[in-house]
Amino acid sequence: MKVLIVDDEKHVRDAINLLAHWEEHGITEVLQASDGEAAITMISAHKPQIVLTDMRMPHKDGTELLTWLHTHAPQIKVVVISGYDDFNLVRHTLISGGMDYILKPVQATALNAALAQAAKCWQQEEQARDRVTRQRMEVNEMKPHYADKLLTDLITGEGRRDAILGQLREEFQLPLPKSRCSVAVLDVSHLDHKLRSKFQNQLQLLLFSLINICNEILQQRGVAFRQLNRAGEIVILYGDEQRAFPPLLQAINDGIYSTLRRRFHFGMSDTNTFPEEAPRAYHEASSALWKRNLLEPRLLHSYQPDGIQGAARPLRLTAIQEQLRLAALSGASEQMENVTTQWLNDIQGLSFITPEQLVQWDKEWDWMQMQWLEGEGDALPVEEKTTTADSELSPPLPLNEEGYLSLELLKQQVRDRLQAVSKIMTQQHTKDNFFIHDIAKYLERHYQQEISLQDIAARFFLSREYIARKFKQEYGVTLLDYLSRFRIDKAKQLLHNPHLRIAQVAEMVGYQDEKYFSKVFKKLEGITPGEFRREQTLG
Repeated sequence: MKVLIVDDEKHVRDAINLLAHWEEHGITEVLQASDGEAAITMISAHKPQIVLTDMRMPHKDGTELLTWLHTHAPQIKVVVISGYDDFNLVRHTLISGGMDYILKPVQATALNAALAQAAKCWQQEEQARDRVTRQRMEVNEMKPHYADKLLTDLITGEGRRDAILGQLREEFQLPLPKSRCSVAVLDVSHLDHKLRSKFQNQLQLLLFSLINICNEILQQRGVAFRQLNRAGEIVILYGDEQRAFPPLLQAINDGIYSTLRRRFHFGMSDTNTFPEEAPRAYHEASSALWKRNLLEPRLLHSYQPDGIQGAARPLRLTAIQEQLRLAALSGASEQMENVTTQWLNDIQGLSFITPEQLVQWDKEWDWMQMQWLEGEGDALPVEEKTTTADSELSPPLPLNEEGYLSLELLKQQVRDRLQAVSKIMTQQHTKDNFFIHDIAKYLERHYQQEISLQDIAARFFLSREYIARKFKQEYGVTLLDYLSRFRIDKAKQLLHNPHLRIAQVAEMVGYQDEKYFSKVFKKLEGITPGEFRREQTLG
């Protein structure tokens, strides 16, 4: 803290400086001014927390200084030190917010008691101001998320529609449609693997950038927001009946391309009544995106009712389950290559392949793998209508940079999975779970990065469920609990360094959010990181 001594007599200022126990009160800098006018200049430049002032001074006296402080810097704590036992001066001190009135000659006991009270009062008020500031920051941080929540409820049909609309219009002043609406959907899970890898630890930043681009081009004709029930999905709610929707989506795509060097595929709905048919419009747009033909060269995809794609029986990966299993059991590269080629030949005979089909094949693979490795599950995986309802992004789709199916990537994906499961099936005969130890080693080498179960599943070509079960069997804890324990142990070592802020320690062990780091730390250790550091210091 800083203190400003204001008195026209230098020997008085020097006496106060000698009598005060500055360090005991947390005061690190002492300033001086000869009158109220000079004091105001010093206060504006140095922002002291406490002012000790005389009352009778030339130019601008203490009463004028107190009045100025009460108006312009009411947070500053003021102690008057005067040679006049004058009731009017005391009264003015109290009215102007002064904390104490000390008579000259100054006694050390009285001076330090007043300083202690002033310092304590300022610190308490500063803590209260900090709490209010943090609360306001948290409200501002949560406000966009809350708007996304309301918009998500609106387009999914959750909650009271009239109440949601009232909040969106009154609290957020969002440009909602008046009577008719169209909806478009894009999803970052449809990006190619190369770009997804680039942003794998920055999903929030990627979504934030995309939404900003969308809203900048919409210009009050609609609103873009995150669909909170589906990771990676952005919804555009459009209500300008005077301007066609497709050209605007093309303009948005151009804006995205200038930033990411990628173009997105959009699913579009027909025009529907707003707000009554907003959920229907959203369903149409989402279906159009997930049921688009990955072999068709266009970026805007209109909704097609079920059945338009033809009555051809869908191609199932489970149809060649036995060939895949035997190839994996053989461990022979040639056999695995042959069955992979057979599957690709079957796919090449199709004229219509959707992202939904790719996700379904992925689920079928996980089901088959579980049967091979554990003999569990008798029912075939059911094709799900909601393909990205998980909190994480869906597994990487074998798409190229234009968002179309890459047969080469699909072939590589099948080949890698066969080789991975072949290795595990071979290891099972020796009753050793080497791959689980490989996963643990990977966690320990990469604990500073953001890691999810989906990341591990994609890297080791195994299903999340299988990894989770085997890891728990081997180590007695979940994979994420194992990672948390390892990170917190590393953090405890770093907390011994007093020069590292807790936020820095959190980031160094893989937590971007200091609050979440503290929550995990307290859950595992029973105390906060700050309390742990203080205990080590005292010890």
